[in-house]
Amino acid sequence: MKITLLEPFFTGSHAAWAEEYARYSRHQVEIITLPGRHWKWRMHGGAVALAHRFLDSKFQPDLLLATDMLDLTTFLALTRSKSAPCKAAVYFHENQLTYPWSPDDADKALNRDMHYAFINYASALAADAVFFNSAYHHDAFMAELPCFLKAMPDKREWSSIQSIGRKSRVLHLGMDLRPLDPHRQVQSEPAIRPPLVLWNHRWEYDKNPEGFFGVLERLAARNLDFEVAVLGENFSNAPGVFHEARERLGARIIQFGFAKSFAEYARWLWEADILPVTSYHDFFGASVVQAVYCGCLPLLPKRLAYPEHLPDELHGQFFYDGETELEVKLEGLLKVAHPSTEMLRDAVSRYDWQVMAGVYDEVLEKVVSE
Repeated sequence: MKITLLEPFFTGSHAAWAEEYARYSRHQVEIITLPGRHWKWRMHGGAVALAHRFLDSKFQPDLLLATDMLDLTTFLALTRSKSAPCKAAVYFHENQLTYPWSPDDADKALNRDMHYAFINYASALAADAVFFNSAYHHDAFMAELPCFLKAMPDKREWSSIQSIGRKSRVLHLGMDLRPLDPHRQVQSEPAIRPPLVLWNHRWEYDKNPEGFFGVLERLAARNLDFEVAVLGENFSNAPGVFHEARERLGARIIQFGFAKSFAEYARWLWEADILPVTSYHDFFGASVVQAVYCGCLPLLPKRLAYPEHLPDELHGQFFYDGETELEVKLEGLLKVAHPSTEMLRDAVSRYDWQVMAGVYDEVLEKVVSE
């Protein structure tokens, strides 16, 4: 089978997902992309640019696989001379109906934010199949559709919700986890050092860095022994709490900033002991899965997509309700010997492309054959 994968925001996890699926799939996968910047313009105009490139390509696919950043309706309209015989699927890494808007974004106050949600809604309607990277993501999107349509003045077409629901399913994110393995440092004897607490997410408001550093600062005030590694992609407008915490935690922070290479990033994941997660928002949580795969003990909020990653019998140990319970459980992990992480690693290994590539291939074959 031939697949054209359309990604107008080719960076970070979007780029990794596209390149890795193309690498591991048994199908022929052509990737057509645009640089991962100006996300609003990509959602508006990316379809036009990608349509030109698609029409110029000699590759004739059986399936178009677009991500949520593409206005699929515009793309199909502009390419119908070539795309008419193709089935089309859309993969939602995120969606603009339920993605929390930055408090600094002017479009929210000006009521210009709903158009991006409409692009996602219309793309889902136009597609033959709709995939979500987690069950939480699927459920949140479907639950929000009635509220979204209710805000429209008339002709709300309620039946479109059922239409989208019938062709939607969960297709968990595929990840290249095995390349992390060679960076594990095998030591003949356990190192004598304080527990290492990890942050490996984007430096953005929706990851709730205030909650993360607030807990650590309270534990530091009680003289608990620990160190902190702060990784993750950071931006010029990153929340100020990161630099404030660096001053307050001082020498406890032994790494501060984006890892310069994959090898460096992987080494920190293997080195870290505990991953307290405080995010308000996560449609999947790729950075959490990577850390757990590398033996880091997670403390996860009992919400969002996180409960899907671990079996029910581990939830009591590694999930929390509210910041107070997080603080209590983190203090406990800092004081006692760490349990085995093999069950945790086994749980998230199912997301590796060694497993997921075959799942994707079969699912996408059905889209074309049905």
